[in-house]
Amino acid sequence: MKLPYLPNHDDSSFFDFLAKHHPGLTLSGAGATGRPAALDQARAGGPMAVPHATTVLAIKYRDGVVIAGDRRATEGFQIADRRIEKVFKIDQWSAMAIAGAAGPCIEMAKLFQTELEHYEKLEGMPLSCEGKANKLGQMVKANLPMVFHGLVVMPLYVGYDVKRAEGRIFKYDITGGRYEESDYHAIGSGGKDARNTMREHFQKNLSEPDALKLALTSLYNAADDDVGTGGPDLVRGIYPTAKFVTGQGIADVPDEKIRSVYDAMIAARRSRET
Repeated sequence: MKLPYLPNHDDSSFFDFLAKHHPGLTLSGAGATGRPAALDQARAGGPMAVPHATTVLAIKYRDGVVIAGDRRATEGFQIADRRIEKVFKIDQWSAMAIAGAAGPCIEMAKLFQTELEHYEKLEGMPLSCEGKANKLGQMVKANLPMVFHGLVVMPLYVGYDVKRAEGRIFKYDITGGRYEESDYHAIGSGGKDARNTMREHFQKNLSEPDALKLALTSLYNAADDDVGTGGPDLVRGIYPTAKFVTGQGIADVPDEKIRSVYDAMIAARRSRET
């Protein structure tokens, strides 16, 4: 009697396990045709109109990294969502921001969280900062078939390297290539505008308040020039999301603190114009 195949549950990579035994649950999982199901949908109905997340950024400072993103998602020339979350806590010392097709981006963030939890439970220790960055690159590479139909997933990963006692920033290309940035980086439709602001005002060993101010100023300037990037909405009370990644873990920046930074910034700009 032939026994049914039992998968090896000792594999420390949850993502690899899904890809081997349940490919339909991965971001580019194959449907009945053997191709990713979303590709068949695209061929049947033409290009898929999906909400896209836009500008996110990260800046190194004295104690770690601040990572932030605006809250707008666009669909063509329309605003699809004003309150989308683009910055996610991944584990105790890691955070990830997303730009690209909103649905697949959020799913990748959730899958990355599960991947790291799965590894730590099986191995009894967390992956290194380098290992986490490499694993995310593998997941981006696995999404490559979807890129050709517009479902681009572009993450920005930051982690606190306990061994080095410093924050680190990693960016990716659509093929999963991983590149480390030494000081700051921004991606998304307003990424270039945000990088211009950071390039002008960045200094080594910024304090935490100064790093937050620079991050929020960069997003504000990006929103001023890029229609896809949402600025602070003072009427609805919608502000960018920001997190600090340090040796003490991940800390969310409350809306009240972000609003106080913008109130001071807007007041200063008004005073210069009068």
